[in-house]
Amino acid sequence: MVADAYDFWLFDLDGTLVDAEWSYTREVFDRVGDRLGRTFTDREAEVVWHGLGGARDPQLREWGIDPAEFWPAFHAVEDPQARAEATYLHDDAARLLSAIPEGVPVGVVTHCQQFLADPVLDHLDVRDWFDTVVCCTEELGWKPDPAPVYRTMRGLGLDPESAGRGVLAGDGSSDIGAAWNAGLDGMHVERHTTERRGRCVLADVRIETFDDLFDRGVAVDGGFASD
Repeated sequence: MVADAYDFWLFDLDGTLVDAEWSYTREVFDRVGDRLGRTFTDREAEVVWHGLGGARDPQLREWGIDPAEFWPAFHAVEDPQARAEATYLHDDAARLLSAIPEGVPVGVVTHCQQFLADPVLDHLDVRDWFDTVVCCTEELGWKPDPAPVYRTMRGLGLDPESAGRGVLAGDGSSDIGAAWNAGLDGMHVERHTTERRGRCVLADVRIETFDDLFDRGVAVDGGFASD
């Protein structure tokens, strides 16, 4: 079965396993805009929240926004409990996670900050689904830097040099870059369509939903059968 294809699984969190209701996202960008004296369109809010344009800092600079001003404002207006209550688990993600055989290590490596990730995991009651959760920081690095991925692998008790075949599944190009930089397969789940994203994200495995993995049938040589 597809869940047997890898020796271990790593996942991004926001946009991959979970998502926030649009009303919460819109409110956050309204409040950030008030602090920065700038109005964010729905499209701009969507692009930054989901990283549709790739790395967020270059996109912010392109719009004339200093990332050093944006991110402190962004984190200052976020209410961890409100975000947790507005966050839902993707059904297809739950199905895949439940299909991964017992004993296969599963970890999360996310750009979501610890003060936001912890309430989400607790509210959705999914913390014990993962053997380790690593939140990126300035000190550790940000995907596509492989350092957070290596930290996650070590948290699973794996040696990055001899861990076997692993995969990092995520909804952004930075997830795939991090996977490749760490020597893993990159699995891209496109939850927004390439038209909305404005680009196609290359990956070893490209799907629109994790259910696609089951639809493709059997694993082939440790990978997935073609469509």
